[in-house]
This record gives sequence, C-alpha cells and structure tokens, in this order.
Amino acid sequence: MFDAQTVKNRIVQWIADYFRDNASPETKAVVGISGGKDSSIVAALCVEALGKNRVFGVIMPQGEQHDIDMSYALCKALNIEYAEVNIKEPVQTLFDELTKTGLQLNNVATFNTPARIRMTILYAVSGIVGGRVANTSNLSEDWVGYATKFGDSAGDFSPLSDLTVTEVKAIGKELGLAAKFVDKTPIDGLCGKTDEDNLGFTYAVLDRYIRENICEDKKLKEKIDKLHSMNLHKVNPMPIFKLKS
Repeated sequence: MFDAQTVKNRIVQWIADYFRDNASPETKAVVGISGGKDSSIVAALCVEALGKNRVFGVIMPQGEQHDIDMSYALCKALNIEYAEVNIKEPVQTLFDELTKTGLQLNNVATFNTPARIRMTILYAVSGIVGGRVANTSNLSEDWVGYATKFGDSAGDFSPLSDLTVTEVKAIGKELGLAAKFVDKTPIDGLCGKTDEDNLGFTYAVLDRYIRENICEDKKLKEKIDKLHSMNLHKVNPMPIFKLKS
C-alpha cells in the first residue's frame, strides 16, 4: 500500500540532499508553474525541502490563459517569488520564420515547440537567479509519452518521475495543498482537451496497469503497451556510439 506520508518525507529529504550535493546554499529551485497538480506539488515539495526563499516560480502563458489565476494562487499560497513570461510572441515569431522557408507546420511542431520554448525560458531564469530547474513529469505521463522531449520532460532534478498520478495526488494531499491544486483536471493547454481525452483512457486505468499489471480491456492494454514502446526514447538516455565496445 502506498504510504504518502513516508514517501513525501523521503522526497523532501531527497531534494534537500540533491541541493546540498549539487549546488551552493543560495541556489534556488526554479519551477515552471502551470497551476496544475504536478507543478504545484513539486513547488510545495521544494518549499518544504529548501524554504520558500529558495524556490522561484515561472508562469509562462501562451497569450491568454483561462486558468492562469491558479498559477498566481499557487505562488501566493506558497509565498514564493515568481516571474511571468508570456511565450505567445516568441512562439509566433519562430513559426513565422519556419513558414518563410516553405516548410508546412503540423501538429508535431505546433504542439511541442511551446513546451521547448518554456524549458528554454526556465533555464534562462535559472541562469539569472542561480538555480536548478525542476522537472515536473510523473510516471503515468512518461509511461505513455505524454511529455515533450527536451520540453517538459527536461530538468535538473525530478521529484515525481517514479510516481503515478494517483500517488502524486496523495502526496499533494499529504502536503496540505488545497484540493483545487491537487484535483484540478489536467488540460493540455493547446487544443482544450483534457489529458484523458487525448489519451483515450483514464489515469486510474493506466496507474493500475503500471502498478498491478492489470487492465481488463484488451484493446486499452494493447494501446498502452504500444504508446509505452513507441515513446521509450523520451525517457531513456540518448544512444551514444561507443568507439570501443
């Protein structure tokens, strides 16, 4: 049975140890704040591990973001410093330059480029404030490739990558975060659909399959297995040619 209190305490200590071993006492955790559960919980874990003065939030809407109040509310609730950088113009400028070459934009480019620009901004902010970038991915999303390579799948340290969505939510509740941060329905921010709509199955089904290897629906099982196999390149280390084997 998942012990949220014990795991939460272990993650907090792990973050503290990471910063002790890989940074100076002034180094900050830089967290992209979307207002969703993962970024909210990662920010809260970092506050508990390092203190609020060593956590810096970055809010990165793409034009108008209907739920941006959640991002502001999270920063206020944790009492952390933050900056807002709107990525609408940088994204559009890049798209315009690409189309000038005669290349035709497709969903792969339009969906993944904003995530990669956000990660570029996080590392720019990290360089400015003196920080380490937090990865906010969880195991369930990574399992089926629901992350952008070199985008939201990047970072310097990753507190949640070995936890399913179900377990992440339990950690959020253990941290005492308001339900609006923990239980908010995840939306991709691009086409307006929920994560589960895009995937075609619920996280509850996926999490049970990951932890218990149980999925009664044969077609769903085959779909999850295919997504997992196709997207392993996103989580595995980059293949390197070895001169001497």
